[in-house]
Amino acid sequence: MRVFPVAAMLCLILASTARAEDPVQTAQSLIQEQIGAFLHNDATAAYSFAAPGIKALFPDKDTFFAMVKKAYQPVYHPGNYAFGKSRAIDNGAVVYQEVLITGTDGKDWTAIYQITRQPDGAYKINGVQILPNATSEGI
Repeated sequence: MRVFPVAAMLCLILASTARAEDPVQTAQSLIQEQIGAFLHNDATAAYSFAAPGIKALFPDKDTFFAMVKKAYQPVYHPGNYAFGKSRAIDNGAVVYQEVLITGTDGKDWTAIYQITRQPDGAYKINGVQILPNATSEGI
């Protein structure tokens, strides 16, 4: 019977495509989704991307959202942004992702995101450093 070998081969193909997504691509998707939440003033969604350490500092979505509006205006409402360099370390447990931003005021910024893999395998944003330029210096 040929059904079994075909079914076995199909299972192997599906298993190989079900591998975990590339950590850098995952980090970039996470950043895009959080920026989208900021642009739509969706505090609940934006807060959902924060790592537990960030949530410990800002224990509710409103406090978190107010902090981002005040201290991270270019991230909160970017004019344009593009991904720069990235670096995954410790087998993808931590990803540093550079984001080049032009603010709505026309000023250029570099934001460096730290994305960490959580014990459940999900990735969360563990911090952002923002610098007043858009020159890619590397990370």
